[in-house]
Amino acid sequence: MNIIKLIVSILICFAAAAIGSFATTPSIPTWYAALNKPSFNPPNWIFGPVWTLLYLMMAVAAFLIWQKGWNDPKVRIALMIFLFQLALNSCWSIVFFGWHSLWGAFAVIIFLWLAILATIIKFWPLNPLAGWLLIPYILWVSFASFLNLTVALLNR
Repeated sequence: MNIIKLIVSILICFAAAAIGSFATTPSIPTWYAALNKPSFNPPNWIFGPVWTLLYLMMAVAAFLIWQKGWNDPKVRIALMIFLFQLALNSCWSIVFFGWHSLWGAFAVIIFLWLAILATIIKFWPLNPLAGWLLIPYILWVSFASFLNLTVALLNR
């Protein structure tokens, strides 16, 4: 196990989390608190622990793929798609919480979902465990997509 690759994988994923957090945190007690939300909206405290676990699982998945060797074109493509979905993940927070654009964020999250699916498809043949580690992520983003759509509809 190459500990440096694991640490770098974790740092990259949590850098994306930090970018999202910078956009999110100021809007939670103000703008977000004033939005109409559906009855199934989770309490605010649940998002931090869930996302922390998901980012850690993403980091381990990326690490497992990176272990296969950067010289393999399949590995490079898989990791580039992974980085693209990670960028979209941060963009969603900026668009939703930073720009207060519910419909813009919904568009971003649709592309994010597709990018996560593409990442799973590319990771799976290289390391099935890496693919499995992303299943909770795509499930959570599926729920978040529905929540984003519902909030957008409730706040037209």
